[in-house]
Order: sequence, then C-alpha cells, then structure tokens
Amino acid sequence: MNDWSKPKRRTRAQILNQFWSKSIGPIFLYTGNEGDIWDFAKNCGFISELAAEQQALVIFAEHRYYGKSLPFGKKTYERINIEFLTVEQAIADYILLVTKLKSELDAENCPVIAFGGSYGGMLSAYIRIKYPNIVEGALASSAPVVSAANIGDSRQFFHDVTKDFERVSPDCVSKIREAFKELEKYIQQQAWNKIGNELSLCKPLKSKKEADHLYGWARNAFTYLAMFNYPYETEMGLHFPANPVDVACRYIIQKSELIGGLLSILNMFYNSTGTKKCFDIYTEYQHCADPTGCGLGSASQAWDFQVCTEVNLLYETNNETDMFPVLPFTEGMRRSYCHSKWGVYPNTEWLKIQYWGEDFKAASNIIFSNGDLDPWANGGILKNMTPSVVAYIIEGGAHHLDLRASNPADPQSVTIIRKRESSIISEWVKKYQRHSV
Repeated sequence: MNDWSKPKRRTRAQILNQFWSKSIGPIFLYTGNEGDIWDFAKNCGFISELAAEQQALVIFAEHRYYGKSLPFGKKTYERINIEFLTVEQAIADYILLVTKLKSELDAENCPVIAFGGSYGGMLSAYIRIKYPNIVEGALASSAPVVSAANIGDSRQFFHDVTKDFERVSPDCVSKIREAFKELEKYIQQQAWNKIGNELSLCKPLKSKKEADHLYGWARNAFTYLAMFNYPYETEMGLHFPANPVDVACRYIIQKSELIGGLLSILNMFYNSTGTKKCFDIYTEYQHCADPTGCGLGSASQAWDFQVCTEVNLLYETNNETDMFPVLPFTEGMRRSYCHSKWGVYPNTEWLKIQYWGEDFKAASNIIFSNGDLDPWANGGILKNMTPSVVAYIIEGGAHHLDLRASNPADPQSVTIIRKRESSIISEWVKKYQRHSV
C-alpha cells in the first residue's frame, strides 16, 4: 500500500509498507535527489525487492525544492527564498521525517538504513556520517562524493563518456570526433543555414555563442546515453533502447556522412518518439553551472543553484582526452555565471570540510557501489576504506544499476553485488536488533 505523508516542512514521501513486519522490521530510507521522488521510486526496484526479503518499511523521501516539496510555492525559486536549498537542510528534513514516522508508527526500535543513487547516493553517505545515532548504515550507489567535493581532474567525466563509446569500437569514437570537427569547420565558415539543415534545427544559428550552446546540447545527449547504458530498454523520462551506446555506435559507423551519423545519435536522445520535425536546442537543453546538464523545468533551477553553491562539478572538454568540441569550464567562469544568475559565489571547500571529501576512514557502515560503464564512477569511492566502509565495482554496470529492479538481462556482476549488499545490510540490522534487546 502506498501513502503520501506531508509533514509541516513540506517533505513529500512515498511509503511502502506491504512487506513490513510492524515495529520489528528495518526502515529503508531513500534519500531523494534532484527531481520528483516518484521518478526515483519507479527506478529503484532493488529497494522494494530487499524490503520483501527483510520485511522492511520503505520511505522514498523527496528533496526540498524538487517535485512538490516546494517551501514557498510559486515563489520557491526566487533569490530571496532559494537560499534555504542546502545539503545540510535536505538531510535534516529526512531525519525529521523518519523520526516523526518512527514515533507515529510505533517503530522506535527499528533500524534505519539509507539508500541513494547519484546525488542521492551522496546524501545517503552524508546522512550516515552526520546522524549515525539515527541512521545505522547506507548504500551509496554511483555517488560522486570525490568530484563533487572539488577533488580530482576536470577532464575525467567526459574522458570516461568517451571511453564508453571506445569500448564498443575505436572507430566509433574516431567518427564522432570527426563529425564534430566537420561541424566546427562549418561554424568557422559561419555556414549557419547549412548547419541548421544538416542537424534539423528549428532555427539556424546566428553566432559563435549559439554554436557553443549547440555543442553543449549535443554533448548532453552522449552524456545520458553513457549514464543509462543499461542492457535492457528503459524509460527515464525518455525512451532508451537496450545498450544505447552500442546502438549509437552502429548508427554512426554505418552512415557514410559524418554529420548524418551524428544526427542519428542525437535523434536517439532528443527524438526517441520520432515525432519531432526539428530540434529546438534552447528548450531541449539549458546552459547552467553543471556541464553534465541540469535537466529541464523547475528542477533545473534548483540544481543550478546547488551547483552554484555547495556541489562542485567543474568538468570540461578539450577534444584531446575526449571526443567532444573544446568547451572550457573554469572556476572563474563558474563564479561569474553563478554571481550573475543567483548573486552567489560557490563554496568550493564546503563538502570537503563538512562531509569529508574522499576521506571516509573515520566512517562506518557505508557501501559505495559504482559501475565501470558509469562516467560518474571515477568521481566516487572505488576502494575499501575500512572493514565496514566498502567499495564495489560492478563490471558492465551503468549509473546506479544495482538500485534498479532485477532483470533477466542483468550482467552476473550486478546480481552478485546485490547479494553482497543484501548480506551486509542484513548484518547491520541484526547487530542493531541484538544491541537494542
């Protein structure tokens, strides 16, 4: 049975209680990330499967300023109101929600295990280290806690996107790179009408600035194809075929014309229904402080503010370590954009100080999991820190594959990792129950 809980702080939560052994079974708390909580709940079937196995109550909690958890209604994204959008306050919301529900549901002695994927995975790790008295353990899947804390190489992300395509075929990467170089040649010639015709744009470009937006729009498609490179068809707001990177490479390798091949790949992402007659690059992609993309709609505004304040994602492309056009993104560019847009300057050191950056040696009971196909993986924790802070690499796994529901097409590696995660979480629960007795 699914219910909706709306505490005074306007945190929306989906509650799944059909498997729960009331007052005894654990509580699985999904720390919602940058979007509507229902979308994450639909794509985290492993948590429900584990709840059935361990007789748990499941709470999918929505992040403040996303979905319907809007503290100021239609005025939520005004500068004066958005300042309350922070990591600290988001995880405090989750703690208030879970403690309130524990009291209401006679679940005071039930251990809480946090789950999250991507930014939500960061939050699940953070909530464990910040509130170990309330959260017994955490599964942080595809959590880029290292890169988000401003640690690492700005070339890493798009290098790893490129590597995903190179794994399919080095010829695929060569053709994509050449397609972008051919496009750059037309841009240098200011052949705006030709570019518009070749890429089916609704309106021709008019300047180099618009050409850079076109590059960001195109790069965005490759980013999502790499992230959601699952071995089966998925619906993530858009339709993705099974193994979309393989499909994209087949398209461009088979095409005799390079830009025509590039268009076929862009069609996969921006026109998966086949109903669009042309592309509007400004409604389909919004430039923001996250070069990997902020998404669209109101959620994009919230995420843009977060990556202008606490979350650091300073990735860029150079056409040498990656296959994309040169699009720099320096700290200076970020500061200038963020101050102009939101009137703020990024705090580049905060996550490193407040949530330990890459140093989790003093933590306990955290599982970090990453797929080797996921371009976010090398921005996360890839090695065991302590006997109870462990890292798993999922061979053939894309973005937080382990949180998704079991599928016959799953690689054996993710099945094995899920069993390990299940076993560890079960031990956390048993240990808590022994101590509480």
